[in-house]
Amino acid sequence: MTHKVAILGASGYTGAELIRLIAQHRNIEIVALSGERKAGMEMGEVFPHLRHMKLPKLCKIEEIDFSAVDLCFCALPHKTSQQVIAALPADLKIVDLSADFRLRDPAEYEKWYGNSHSALAQQEEAVYGLTEFYRDEIRAARLVAGTGCNAATGQFALRPLISAGVIDLDEIILDLKCAVSGAGRSLKENLLHAELSEGYNAYAIGSTHRHLGEFDQEFSKLAGRPVKVQFTPHLIPANRGILGTVYVKGDPQVIYDTLQAAYADEPFIQLLPFGTAPSTHHVRGSNYCHIGVAADRLPGRAIVFAALDNLTKGSSGQALQNANLMLGEDEEEGLTMAPLFP
Repeated sequence: MTHKVAILGASGYTGAELIRLIAQHRNIEIVALSGERKAGMEMGEVFPHLRHMKLPKLCKIEEIDFSAVDLCFCALPHKTSQQVIAALPADLKIVDLSADFRLRDPAEYEKWYGNSHSALAQQEEAVYGLTEFYRDEIRAARLVAGTGCNAATGQFALRPLISAGVIDLDEIILDLKCAVSGAGRSLKENLLHAELSEGYNAYAIGSTHRHLGEFDQEFSKLAGRPVKVQFTPHLIPANRGILGTVYVKGDPQVIYDTLQAAYADEPFIQLLPFGTAPSTHHVRGSNYCHIGVAADRLPGRAIVFAALDNLTKGSSGQALQNANLMLGEDEEEGLTMAPLFP
């Protein structure tokens, strides 16, 4: 059976990444691509690396016949997604890649994103899209809210440890190094080559990064009490990838064994040998997340690492993984390509 899908916001990085992944999928056909400012253009004009593919021209959202669509990927900016998704057919399956439906409490959304939620009915039915931990809910969902790429990286490192109670919940320090594509495709002065290259800086320092809302929500739910991590993201001069370095208090071997048991059957989560740290180079362009554990020099403390590609496992790959579940497909379909190296 061939499933027909639309991608809204196909002129952005995550939209283009979805197209690249779906090209390897045996049972999905792209029937519509929207790009408001680039409507009427061929995808090969917007993204020359997709020039070889036969794809619909970019159009405006109102030009799409959603009665011919089985599932819609929404790769639109924050806030825009709420308005668009609220107006889509009530029986249409949707995977949203924006932040608009990630936070279950509308008050938390307003706190972190600075505006009130305008699609409350859809928020109530949205399922958080971290596939490895919400499979059953995703399989039955109509609307799935993809996670933030930073939020996914930190959760892969920490969720099993919080669930198992093997770390001190009040002593978690999360340090993330993020590639520039995580900031999107819009022109920004600080992302110009001359401003970004040969440098490295922290941003959203303290309590301002929006993905903290996801950490607070998910970690507190797991622990059954409030959990607030210390989190600092850093912008690195690379196109793709996130490397998380997490400092925790707990027995390093117990932490390793806990992660090994949690991810033993997960096709996209790879636990490295004890004492080995992952590299973003080794997951680039793939749907894999590599996790490592090392003992700290201080007794009773450990360092946990997680590396993934922010555009694939952190966003579009996760979206396709969720869509596979929603459409009754093999979860791994279209996603088993090896990482690009070097």
